[in-house]
Amino acid sequence: MHNSKKIKSALISVFHKDGLAPIVKKLDALGVQIYSTGGTQKFINDLGVEVIPVEEVTDYPSILGGRVKTLHPKVFGGILNRQDNDSDVAEMAQYEIPQLDLVIVDLYPFEKTVASGAAEQEIIEKIDIGGISLIRAAAKNFKDTLCVSSMEDYDYLLELLNEGNGETSFDDRRKFAARSFNISSHYDTAIFNYFNSDHSIASLKFSEMKGKVLRYGENPHQRGFFFGDFDAMFDKLHGKELSYNNLLDVDAAVNLMLEFEGEAPTFAILKHNNACGIAQRDTVRQAYVDALAGDPVSAFGGILISNTKIDAAKANELHTLFCAVDIAASFSEEALEILKV
Repeated sequence: MHNSKKIKSALISVFHKDGLAPIVKKLDALGVQIYSTGGTQKFINDLGVEVIPVEEVTDYPSILGGRVKTLHPKVFGGILNRQDNDSDVAEMAQYEIPQLDLVIVDLYPFEKTVASGAAEQEIIEKIDIGGISLIRAAAKNFKDTLCVSSMEDYDYLLELLNEGNGETSFDDRRKFAARSFNISSHYDTAIFNYFNSDHSIASLKFSEMKGKVLRYGENPHQRGFFFGDFDAMFDKLHGKELSYNNLLDVDAAVNLMLEFEGEAPTFAILKHNNACGIAQRDTVRQAYVDALAGDPVSAFGGILISNTKIDAAKANELHTLFCAVDIAASFSEEALEILKV
């Protein structure tokens, strides 16, 4: 394993404990010395796993209502020391600083607290200080330290521990560092946007964590991504994953059909963001026939969209034309079965 490091010690201090138990038990089975604080320390003790309180390392208790727990040179020294630097190694021994090979820390739920409508003081208390500092320190020193900054990465970490028997590669640690800086930058963006809600500071900061890798980009040799909550906008009923170009066409189709929302049956066929044909008639069937007549050649492989329900009879007719995506306000069960074939 390239530049592998054996995990011998870990600092675990998290707000969210779901999914943590298997990791703690695995670390214990590997003989890893675990350090922890507060509620996480109790959680680990309740699992029957030995844990050293951080207070025993720092000789300093958690103070100021828990605001200061891990902000201490003996903690950050254990994370930030360079194991190939003789001076760092000597100082670690001189000041009796324990090495920390793995840091598992997450952040207070700032965004959820803001969204809940909580009072400002409660929101301020959810601005994490120790956690964000630990994440930045461990991610910065990824050459020697593995940083896990979200419960979303617990499964990935457990897989790594099982496969490597407690050893991690340079590439593993760098990937986790990137994930950690993704978490920390998003967190700081949310805090800034809360304080700048009146836009008194002329600065735009935007962070979107929900990203989806598409089959390809505008061309097959390019990569494509979708950012946002796709499932909140559409119900995918059948078919393969959408491509970048599919999504551009879908966006154009939906924006076009919004102009006819609640009106008489309307049908449109789009290709490359342009309408090949659109028609509004007394029936959706006639609207489809006339929309197709606009440019039946370009309609092949396009996007079909209707502002009304598609029934079995209409589905049978649509099924004769190859299309990339079929969008409608709703589909009957019979229509879905036909279109899925």
